[in-house]
Amino acid sequence: MPDSPITTYGGQAVIEGVMIRGKKYYSLSVRRPDGSITTNIEPISSHFIGSLRRVPFIRGILVLAETLTIGVKALHQSSLLASESDDPTESTISNLALVGTIIISLMIGIGIFFIFPAIALESVDRFIPSNIISNILEGVLRLLVLVAYVSIIGIFPDIKRVYQYHGAEHMSIHALEHGKILTPDNVRTFPTPHPRCGTAFLLTVMVVSILIFAAIGDSGFISRIISRVALIPVIASISYEIIRFAGTHPNSIISNVVSVPGLLLQRITTKIPDDSQIEVAISAVEAVLEADSLS
Repeated sequence: MPDSPITTYGGQAVIEGVMIRGKKYYSLSVRRPDGSITTNIEPISSHFIGSLRRVPFIRGILVLAETLTIGVKALHQSSLLASESDDPTESTISNLALVGTIIISLMIGIGIFFIFPAIALESVDRFIPSNIISNILEGVLRLLVLVAYVSIIGIFPDIKRVYQYHGAEHMSIHALEHGKILTPDNVRTFPTPHPRCGTAFLLTVMVVSILIFAAIGDSGFISRIISRVALIPVIASISYEIIRFAGTHPNSIISNVVSVPGLLLQRITTKIPDDSQIEVAISAVEAVLEADSLS
């Protein structure tokens, strides 16, 4: 979940656990095979919380880089903590491995959500009367690919549990934002969708990409592929500013337009958690709150 000026607390579901980003730290709580909960606290790199964080459009790229970096590290750590491995040498990931994993993840994401729709449209492009219609259809296909992707992977039991932890994360953040004591009973009264979820950001990226690609037109297949990749930072930056504005103006038309599709998609990407999963989310939230209060 991207941060906002209203509250900086948000997070990510991981393997058998939850990561929560605070103001200066992020926490990771994971349910171990023996039933215990392990919680780790790490500082957020100064590269992500410096003065550039306040610069419009630049901050969107920083948020994306931070999300990828912390997300990959949290997934790596959670996979080890959730397994039987107790080797402390495996608990960290080298900078080279981290960069490599991020690059591979970006390549896969770009390939699935940007390159594949462009290639698919190329086969029927000669039957489409205008470039604008072609780009709009490509954008619609991109949206369908996103919905299909999150739906299909949710069939697998391991991903379904991640979706449950995703729900637990959102419910805990709801409780925190409403000033409730963080107990499973209190947390359970809140819904799993949350308007600041990264799902809303993804949907905004898809919609913004439709508008931008339709505006620039098209001069051929190669230029279409190049533009899809080259303009991703621009699309991400614009999308973040839209999400940020919606977060600071919750009663605005933009906020309603941005939030509703994301909340609907979260019916797929979040599931009702059990109490043990809620306990993990609460542990992560409480840990990062304590770390921030002591800093």
